[in-house]
Amino acid sequence: MASLYMNVDKSTVAENVIFSGDPWRVEVLAKYLESPRKVAFNREFNTYTGTYKGTPVTVSSTGIGAPSAAIAMEEMYEAGMKTAVRLGTVMALRDDMLGKFIIPTASMRMESTSATYAPAGFPAAADFELVTCMNRTVTQMGAEYLNGIGCSMDGFYTMMHNSRLSKEMERDMAETFAGLKRLKIVGVDMESSCMLVVGRLMGVRTCVVTITTVLENLKDALKGEERTAAEDLLCRVVLEGIQNFDNGLS
Repeated sequence: MASLYMNVDKSTVAENVIFSGDPWRVEVLAKYLESPRKVAFNREFNTYTGTYKGTPVTVSSTGIGAPSAAIAMEEMYEAGMKTAVRLGTVMALRDDMLGKFIIPTASMRMESTSATYAPAGFPAAADFELVTCMNRTVTQMGAEYLNGIGCSMDGFYTMMHNSRLSKEMERDMAETFAGLKRLKIVGVDMESSCMLVVGRLMGVRTCVVTITTVLENLKDALKGEERTAAEDLLCRVVLEGIQNFDNGLS
């Protein structure tokens, strides 16, 4: 029986699953698969299954934020997922990171969904061997990466980027970022900590591979062809990394 939201089941999902926030980035991933098969595109969940250099892989989207990311993890786990990699873009808190990879070893839990799974003291930690494999893959492909602690938050326009309303409400984004930097947080997103917690509870080997496309409060960003190329590299790195990990090259 197909799952409630993603319309997937054990017959349509590989043990290796790559998650993208953006449903349309899944189309980029699918172009690199051998014999990709469209599984479903329902709500924010766009899913293909195929192989990459002989390794079975499912690529799917989660949409924006931790609640839908948790749904994606749950339904893929029900369908037999054993390895999960979230690939995505990240807002870096260091000015020298634009266009570079951030592969967090763990993430600070400032989103609310993971609290429905585990108490606040439970760590959102990535799988060490999977992180090591992704580090090596980034280097092999001629790019630069940074490990460190990330942070996931729920409110984009309340915590990460000024809006008309946030200005009217006199929210101080600068203080938010200053506080994170005092804790040596390297980057901010909206899904990673939840996915790491849920993956750990499931016994699914889980990590996060992101590329920096914006700096804090969008003070600088990759645009146009430069951003397109960065996201394409991100897709290729994670596919190579999954294939390396599946073949014991961690």
